[in-house]
Amino acid sequence: MATIFAVGVGPGDPELLTRKAERVLRQADVILAPVSNPSEASVALATIRGFLDESRQEVIVHQFPMTSDKARLLHAWQEAAALIAVRAEDGKDVAFVTIGDPLFYSTFIYLQRILREICPQIPIEIVPGISSVNAAAAAAGIPLVEADEKMAVIPATAGVEKIAEALARFETVVLLKVKPVFGDILELIRQTGREQSTVFVERVGSDRQKVLTDFAEIAAHAPDYLSLMIIRCSC
Repeated sequence: MATIFAVGVGPGDPELLTRKAERVLRQADVILAPVSNPSEASVALATIRGFLDESRQEVIVHQFPMTSDKARLLHAWQEAAALIAVRAEDGKDVAFVTIGDPLFYSTFIYLQRILREICPQIPIEIVPGISSVNAAAAAAGIPLVEADEKMAVIPATAGVEKIAEALARFETVVLLKVKPVFGDILELIRQTGREQSTVFVERVGSDRQKVLTDFAEIAAHAPDYLSLMIIRCSC
């Protein structure tokens, strides 16, 4: 029987894939890679292209729009799930690739729910990947947490109030996708006195990676969509 794989390909560096991820990708019959904008390349696909044999494997790039419109999102998820299901039901192993980890703020979480409904007989296997959070801490050379410290990971789009609450309760706060509320985040960091313990990381694992530790440089920077901040307690 065919298997559907969800493969985490890490933050963008092919050398950070696990050996299992590489094996699954080389053996799969079909690769499905997500992209948010059809005019741009899929980061996940670019990361793994060197492991593929496109003369043998079918490679599908499917758009998942960056929108809060739930109807449009559901349509994209259902389309992708149908593409995967029909091939798996035909006996082909399908690998859905995603940057980071498949179960950490990933599109595959929604696909998995639909796939379990429309083709429950087909096994799904998750191949974990290195998340941007771990990769960013490694790139900056800083600990995320130690001893009895607590950490919160929050999409910055959750709102300023939730970020402020996390800064008051946790020694480390990691903010993902900081671009839309970057100015508000900077002000919260100033208010909580965490300027000297804030790290900004952009496009981690890629040749465009940027790590900033000086708060003045961080504040002057125009962040990319694939940016995060690690805000440690300065106490």
